[in-house]
This record gives sequence, structure tokens and C-alpha cells, in this order.
Amino acid sequence: MTEAAKQARGRGGRREVGYGEGRDALLNAAVRVVARGGLRKLTYRAVAEEAGVTHGLVVHHFGSRDALIEEALGYVVRQSLTSSLLEPGTGKPEDFAAGVSAMVETGPDLQAFQYELLLEARRRPDLLPQVRGLYDAYFEASARELSRMLPHEPSPALARLVFAALDGLVLHQLTLGDAANTAAALDELRSLLGRLAADDR
Repeated sequence: MTEAAKQARGRGGRREVGYGEGRDALLNAAVRVVARGGLRKLTYRAVAEEAGVTHGLVVHHFGSRDALIEEALGYVVRQSLTSSLLEPGTGKPEDFAAGVSAMVETGPDLQAFQYELLLEARRRPDLLPQVRGLYDAYFEASARELSRMLPHEPSPALARLVFAALDGLVLHQLTLGDAANTAAALDELRSLLGRLAADDR
């Protein structure tokens, strides 16, 4: 543990960021910085200030800005896949994506981070591998759950179509704030998947 990490104390009397939790605390701070100001605002100093720690602690954990971006993206994907119930594992249409609306309500910064990265990738092609990796993880989770739901293996196009519907609903709720419309649209999507499963059988 570096001396910087030992001395790191939060702003306004916040407690220290402990060694075991330091990485996640810093990744959370990075997500908030990007959600609020875009990827261009992501610096070691901005993350350190947001987390209430020293600049040296961010350097200690990540070493480079690119490493920070990549790890933050992986962190966001893990959180989103868990909280959205994109892959509940039951194979029941009624369980599919059950947590999507609540995920947006409770973690809007996680979602905003992803959209900020998507937009930045249009200007910075070096970010495209990370963005493709992000969406590949979501497409694969969708495909696995659809394969449990349907009697035949879903095509990659179907998995993309289903996830694209979810992605659009998340973006709409994030920007327009209408959870009721998200819930209604999700019910309709689940109904369509249920009918597709029944027809295939």
C-alpha cells in the first residue's frame, strides 16, 4: 500500500477509502465524472477530487487514463448486467430484463457513462474496441437468455434486435424520465417473446 493511499482522506470529512474497496470507489468516481461532464473531463485529478482522495491513489491503482477508462467500462458492464436481470437464467419471458427500469432509476450515472463513451467513440476510433466489447457482452447475455426461452437457437440478429429495444428504452428513460412508459414497453416486449416461444413450439 502506498503512502498516498494511507493518507487519502475524503472531502468534507468523508472517511478514508480503504485498500480493499479503493478500486471500486475510484471506478464509481470515474463513472460520476464522465456522466456529469463527458469523457473529456475524465482526469486523475477530477476522479481524485470526486472520490475525496489524493491524486496519487488514482495513479497507484490504474497507471494510465486508458486503463482507467477500460476498467471503468468493465465495472459498468458488470453492474448493469447484474442489476438489469438481462440474463435471469430462468428462460421465462416474464423474467426477462425485469430490473431494467429500476436500474435506470437507481444508477443513472452507470448508464450515462456508457452513452458518453459511445458518443466519444465517434470522435476517437481508438475507443471502438472498448465499445464493441461493451455491446458484445450485452448481445451475448441476450442471446444466452433467448436460447433458454426459445426452442431453437436465436440468430445473432434477433439477439441484437431484442437488446437494441432494451437499449433504446434505457436511453429514453434516462433522458425523459418516464419509468411507467418503460415498464409498459417491457411488458409488451416480454409478451412478444412469449408468443414467439409458443409459436416455435
